[in-house]
Amino acid sequence: MSRPLRIAIIGAGPAGVYAADSLTKSETPVDIDLIDRQPAPYGLVRYGVAPDHPRIKGIVNALHRILEKPEIRFLGHVDYGVDCKLEDLRHHYDSVVFATGASDDRELNVPGIDLPHSHGASEFISFYDGNPEAARDWTLDSTSVAVVGAGNVALDVARVLAKQPDDLLSTEIPDNVYQALKSSQVTDVHLFARRGPAQTKFTPLELRELDHQPGMELVVHPEGFELDEASEEAIRTNNQVKNVVKTLQDWALRDPREDSARRLHFHFLRRPVEVLGTDRVEGLRTEVMELTGDGNVRGTGEYETQEAQSLYRAVGYLSSPLPDIPFDNDSGTIPHEGGRVLDLDGDHIPGVYTTGWVKRGPVGLIGHTKGDAMETVNNLLADAETAEPAPEPDPSGILELLDERGVAYTTWEGWNRLDAHERALGEARGRERMKVVPREEMVRVSRDED
Repeated sequence: MSRPLRIAIIGAGPAGVYAADSLTKSETPVDIDLIDRQPAPYGLVRYGVAPDHPRIKGIVNALHRILEKPEIRFLGHVDYGVDCKLEDLRHHYDSVVFATGASDDRELNVPGIDLPHSHGASEFISFYDGNPEAARDWTLDSTSVAVVGAGNVALDVARVLAKQPDDLLSTEIPDNVYQALKSSQVTDVHLFARRGPAQTKFTPLELRELDHQPGMELVVHPEGFELDEASEEAIRTNNQVKNVVKTLQDWALRDPREDSARRLHFHFLRRPVEVLGTDRVEGLRTEVMELTGDGNVRGTGEYETQEAQSLYRAVGYLSSPLPDIPFDNDSGTIPHEGGRVLDLDGDHIPGVYTTGWVKRGPVGLIGHTKGDAMETVNNLLADAETAEPAPEPDPSGILELLDERGVAYTTWEGWNRLDAHERALGEARGRERMKVVPREEMVRVSRDED
């Protein structure tokens, strides 16, 4: 091919950016458009990571360096399936990579889960991260809150609920989020894990961070804090499990703090069976579980009830189906073979690929998407040698199409403008950044429109 390979990547979060980076490092000349429905890049890092995680937020710096590469062009505020469809992309690009992630909450199928004040974790995270698609107001009138889950997302939700709001003022949280947290009535947050402490998915660093929150007492309830043979083996052979269990054991044994305005409780071996209430959440009924020796659990037939006026489920994420793209509803992923998207007959759809959580499911940390991207990119480049080229590959073609359809797309230059604007807003308040939330304002600033 006498010209660079034209590639569209749908999704400008870590998975999409890492795929673009891998492509630019190959021996094949490439010309890449990173397309995202949000006016700003970074996806999960901007809208799915708690604002008080500066270490993870630091990943933005690495993503920024990649997006500055001359082979990569960012096109934001372009919604695939609304502003453009697969046929359009295949007309203007030789290959299309879907890296749309997973932002929907997995269901918790128990009676009462649909009561008012029962929420999915991603709803709350989108609120406090200032996602323009999220609610702008959040009611925090509960004194006791239940959080269901045993991973870092559950920790994030529980920590933000139990944290003193003034301790978030140094972060980029928007004013409306601070005001909602400032008015919170929460005194106790109860986190429920179905299995034992050795089977949780907490990472040691995120768990230990909880112990540095002023005014928050950590209460590990001894009931359910059990270890079986499989747990002991995991502690011996896995440093992460060892550190998590030791941290929890230390908390369980220490004396309570005297100055705690809020408490975060850990309940292990408790399976949610019913959300109680009539007009809103009033409590959570759980079954007491027991370990079976192999790391699994079984019910005991004993039940407990915890008073709570709201509930947050953090039991996993799901990807959303995409127009014109096959989707496996059971796994919540795009059917693929090595990143090559497969049709209903199991054949590769020419020129169409996937990477990230929509490819493999919402498992692993952000950095794990690098290896995922490499597999997809290698197969894409191998196929490109014999693939049919795009009919209209000129980079201006997709822009003309978007202009014709009245799409107010944003660019990398526009993001830098919005980035500077947010930093200026933060500087005026003595903060590093204050995030702009309304989509129309993000677009206006990015496009330098009055």
